[in-house]
Amino acid sequence: MPPVPVLTTLDTDRLLLRRQTVSDAAILRQLWTERDVRVPPHRQIDAEGRPSEADIATRIREEHTAPGLLAVERKDTADVIGYCGLVFNAEGAPDEPELAFELLRAVHNRGYATEASRAVITWAGQAGYRRLWASVWDWNVASRRVLEKLGFRDSGRVGPTTVHGRSLLTVRES
Repeated sequence: MPPVPVLTTLDTDRLLLRRQTVSDAAILRQLWTERDVRVPPHRQIDAEGRPSEADIATRIREEHTAPGLLAVERKDTADVIGYCGLVFNAEGAPDEPELAFELLRAVHNRGYATEASRAVITWAGQAGYRRLWASVWDWNVASRRVLEKLGFRDSGRVGPTTVHGRSLLTVRES
């Protein structure tokens, strides 16, 4: 497989999506504190308070994988409000990454997740990715709506049902 193109900066009307920096660690840690209680424990802050802001800063410093998750920054205020990008993991083939996004609760319902994700999807198409995946909890109605607006459809595959709900797998063809 050819090298993975590097996703570094994307620009939309209201947002700048850029590589994460150590200075983003506090906001990224805040995302962990705002997660729904139904999110599995490995995606929650543990009893020791981990990941800490320092843990997240270390991950940012050490992570050199591409294309990765970008910090989402509002242009008008220059504040980071979350992340959006591509993850290469279990669901698709190596050339079928997963779209991932998470924004602070204070900025929900303003179209930022859709806007940021649309920019990533456009970049992915230009980079030659013909299929993208996105997993979403069945109870996460807001994220399911965003994915639907972006053209993701139910793949017919469902993760195992757990005490946290069902993880639905959606797919988008270029």
